[in-house]
Amino acid sequence: MELVLIIIYGFFLSFIFLYSMVQLSLAISYVRSKSKNNQPVETDYAEGEWPTVTVQLPVYNELYVVERLIDSVALLDYPRDKFEIQVLDDSDDESFEVAAKKVQEIAAQGIKITHVKRPDRIGYKAGALAYGLTLIDSEFTAIFDADFVPHASFLKETIPFFKDKKVGVVQTRWAHLNKDYSLLTKLQAFGLDAHFSVEQRGRNSQGHFINFNGTAGVWRNLCIEEAGGWQHDTITEDLDLSYRAQLVGWKFRYLEDVATPAELPAEMNALKNQQFRWTKGAAECAVKNLPKVLRKKGIGVGTKLHATFHLMNSFIFICVLCTALLSVPLLVVKHSIDDFDFLFNLASIFLLSFVILAFFYWVSQRNEKKGFGRFLLDFPMFLSMSMGLSLHNAIAVVEGYAGRKTPFIRTPKFAIQKQSGSWTDKKYRALKTNPLTILEGLLMIYFIAGVAYAFWTNEFGLLPFHIMLSLGYGYVFFYSIKHTRA
Repeated sequence: MELVLIIIYGFFLSFIFLYSMVQLSLAISYVRSKSKNNQPVETDYAEGEWPTVTVQLPVYNELYVVERLIDSVALLDYPRDKFEIQVLDDSDDESFEVAAKKVQEIAAQGIKITHVKRPDRIGYKAGALAYGLTLIDSEFTAIFDADFVPHASFLKETIPFFKDKKVGVVQTRWAHLNKDYSLLTKLQAFGLDAHFSVEQRGRNSQGHFINFNGTAGVWRNLCIEEAGGWQHDTITEDLDLSYRAQLVGWKFRYLEDVATPAELPAEMNALKNQQFRWTKGAAECAVKNLPKVLRKKGIGVGTKLHATFHLMNSFIFICVLCTALLSVPLLVVKHSIDDFDFLFNLASIFLLSFVILAFFYWVSQRNEKKGFGRFLLDFPMFLSMSMGLSLHNAIAVVEGYAGRKTPFIRTPKFAIQKQSGSWTDKKYRALKTNPLTILEGLLMIYFIAGVAYAFWTNEFGLLPFHIMLSLGYGYVFFYSIKHTRA
């Protein structure tokens, strides 16, 4: 029985190690890309030659941010005869009337804008985007979620890259309106910044598959059509369409130097909803698209390898949860049975995973110019919170692999910027404690017991791991309840 536990533990540790090695290769690719500065800036179109663009704004019950969104998009610097706004509004509360009034106000300024209400909400966001495309004949479509505030120069900074007729998507980097609002938003920004620097640019610089991030990007409408259109059989329609588009030969361009600000979830339960959707959707896309990638001829082994770990990146939460759960009984085994000492010593090589991931995130955080000392504080806190979310996210991944369908649950936004604003007195926030939160509290106690056992037996090899797990689950548990009762 003990050997079986060690083998299972070793399997999940092996995946974490391989995942970290792939992240290391992305960090190296990113550093090389930055040193070459190989993101050429295309020249603008001549006056009168700019192509037609529709800006789609898919919204649903966005009372606090829908006006801000429409106002910012109306300020986009682009020829008015080549530009239109499409508010795809599935709302069923008073935000629909708020949006309608704002649309009328913008239309009175001479800007072409329509307020679209579908007869039904089939397909959620993917369905709304697909429905909107049937009403337009423009060449390109830019998409912004409700929490984004694009800069006026957005279209003129992105559209010129489509002069390359093989480019189907131009994606920009997400910036953060409320990064410094709380520890929760700071840690989210820490993780997202790594994706929008090292991962996206690292893959793109090597010609590997990347993903449209659902917002703050532009699609060539022909690309959407040839890839099979927006589909809603997964809850990450952006990742799904991205892979289908690249499988039929379209190129993606990622622009790290073009930042589009957005609001980070400031409430723990909102973050958990967002994480659940992202991780489950990624698992659904892996089931749907990974076999196609592996069978596709003409794709290099490196691209297939990176695509495999890209599509399966949410599996890391299952690995973290399982190694965490097994670590306490294995600590007992190690203390009780000397014959297994060499296996535990051999497994210490997987500590390299944490060193590699630290390097990966440090490469990203160097752009923030906060210094290595600050990084040494932020990285363990980020890793700890990620561990604390592993139960919640692992369940989402299992559901995704199993094909269990659930509704698209949006992330509520509260118009919070920098360190100002409040969400506690607003609609949409969670009002009930999810029963899963109780399990997260029990896991906190479980790993505290692992810490206590280490001191009792003088077995300190897993002590840092158990401390981080205790703090991570405690943080998620405490704020899930606190934010529900706020």
